[in-house]
Amino acid sequence: MGLIVQKYGGTSVADLDRVRYVAKRVAKTFDKGNNIVVVLSAMAGVTDGLINMASQITDSPERRELDVLLATGEQTTAALLSITLKSMNYPAESLLGYQAEVLTDRSFGNARIIDIGASRIKELIEKNNIVVVAGFQGCDPDGNITTLGRGGSDTSAVAIATAIKADICEIYTDVDGIYTADPNICKKARKLDKISYDEMLEMSSLGAKVLQIRSVEFAKKYNVPVHVRSSFSEEEGTMVVNEDSDMEHLEVSGITCSKNEARITLKKVSDQPGIAAKIFSPIAEAGILVDMIIQNTRSGGLTDLTFTVAKTDFNRAIEISKKVAEEIGAEE
Repeated sequence: MGLIVQKYGGTSVADLDRVRYVAKRVAKTFDKGNNIVVVLSAMAGVTDGLINMASQITDSPERRELDVLLATGEQTTAALLSITLKSMNYPAESLLGYQAEVLTDRSFGNARIIDIGASRIKELIEKNNIVVVAGFQGCDPDGNITTLGRGGSDTSAVAIATAIKADICEIYTDVDGIYTADPNICKKARKLDKISYDEMLEMSSLGAKVLQIRSVEFAKKYNVPVHVRSSFSEEEGTMVVNEDSDMEHLEVSGITCSKNEARITLKKVSDQPGIAAKIFSPIAEAGILVDMIIQNTRSGGLTDLTFTVAKTDFNRAIEISKKVAEEIGAEE
């Protein structure tokens, strides 16, 4: 008997038929004598739909209220799966992020997990319940609902697995593992049986969408074995683990491509100490994560500074960049 965390993504619970299918899969794992915690994303397209609705009201929805809105997507799927399991005569109980004691900082829209108490989860497990947790969300020290950003349900799952000392965290998605390249683009891409945390971190940071980078950081820090596999197949997927002597050693582990990034360039920036802090501090204070930074040197002690942010943060980042460019005498 093991303690297993299973996370199902948006495509895995895209409609009621798929919710029923997931329920059967969860029940099958439970019937084998395992304790199980299920972490869910919102149904595919729901989060974007909620963002679109808020954007029809205002171009800049207040971040706190937007988090309250977006958290309802995962709340819906958690309740639906729990209802389905109970209709099949399985003991199940759904929890929202705050009920699962997922404590975060105050960065609305991209909050970071500070701690997970998990006492409620453990209590339900001891009573032989299937625990269904709404992913992607938590609450800050003031009790406000927060969301963890894109892919946050992966982070929720691995963090919960860490808190309850699960034997494994299974990430179910619409692909049957991690490939050397996107199989939709590269027909010769092959599935990896194993990949190290470090290799997965690199691939995630460069755009691979299979696992969210913060979930891999959690898994590596606390040595949580992660199994990436398909929701629609019984085949084994890819294990993300510490590197060992049995692991394949490839010169190139994988190739990634990101279509979710926006690029901003500040031209003719004075190349002097402290200038980067003046540019990036206001962006960081706004809770915007900067990915890549590229610097091209000009003549006359000037440089062009290019950086990338998530497309969802582009409008806010560009407004901040315009103000910074004016303050430092650069061109945006």
